[in-house]
Amino acid sequence: MSGPVTTSVLFDAPGPRARLRNNALTLLALIGIAAIAYLVYLRFDEKHQWEGRIWEPFTESATWTGYIIPGLLGTLKAAGLSAVFALVFGSVFGLARLSDHRWIRVSAGAVVEVFRSIPLLLLIFFLFFLAPSVFGGGDYTLIALVAGLTLYNGSVLAEVVRAGVLAVPKGQSEAAYAIGFRKNQVMRLVLLPQAVTAMMPAIVSQLVVLLKDTALGYIIAYVDLLNYGFRVLPARFFGSLIPAAIVIGVIYVGLNMTLSALATWLERRSRRSRRTSVKPIPATADIGE
Repeated sequence: MSGPVTTSVLFDAPGPRARLRNNALTLLALIGIAAIAYLVYLRFDEKHQWEGRIWEPFTESATWTGYIIPGLLGTLKAAGLSAVFALVFGSVFGLARLSDHRWIRVSAGAVVEVFRSIPLLLLIFFLFFLAPSVFGGGDYTLIALVAGLTLYNGSVLAEVVRAGVLAVPKGQSEAAYAIGFRKNQVMRLVLLPQAVTAMMPAIVSQLVVLLKDTALGYIIAYVDLLNYGFRVLPARFFGSLIPAAIVIGVIYVGLNMTLSALATWLERRSRRSRRTSVKPIPATADIGE
């Protein structure tokens, strides 16, 4: 005997006419996308952007070793430093927002809300022009970029940490208190191990945003992948702007996909090694975008 048929109150199964209409609309959409792609191809072809001589620099090892790889290393350096500092910032201020002391909780909340609400580009500009006035002359592009990314993304991660800890059922902490654990032991041994697993998707989503936001260093002339791809390479090889944009875009896509795959592997591994009743925290909305 077949099992009961389950239906959703939010979605009605389409009938024959609805399926035919949906298939027709899908086909029209695909034709429209193909037409737009063909028009873009023709426009690029009119500008001779598909000629081999324009793409030839990207087949030479000197282009990669002298431009793309140094720019990639600059991007990874800024992203790595910002990710570490943002995770530390988010952990400290996220836990501070859960403090029993009102002055700590309110102060941490004010810091998080201020830096989470300031547009990231404005924050980077402010730090870049403020640093020479405070510390004297020098190259502060990396410092301004890392500091801006840390303050902004760390504030978002602070909310993720707070939500992850609060998502753990209260019975977990109550049971820990019942067997004599102190508050720091409850947080360190009971709440955080479960919360980290729940927070992983949101943390990774924010780190992907952080990696993409390193491209804002282009505005303050930080030597990164975008700077080399859009400023140095087209100036060195005249007419190679579109090929450079495509190559740089593919590299960024590869970096983000690698980070997402690594996070997925870590989440699965942590869930196999630890059972938790906490549901994953969804990715937070990127305020300012």
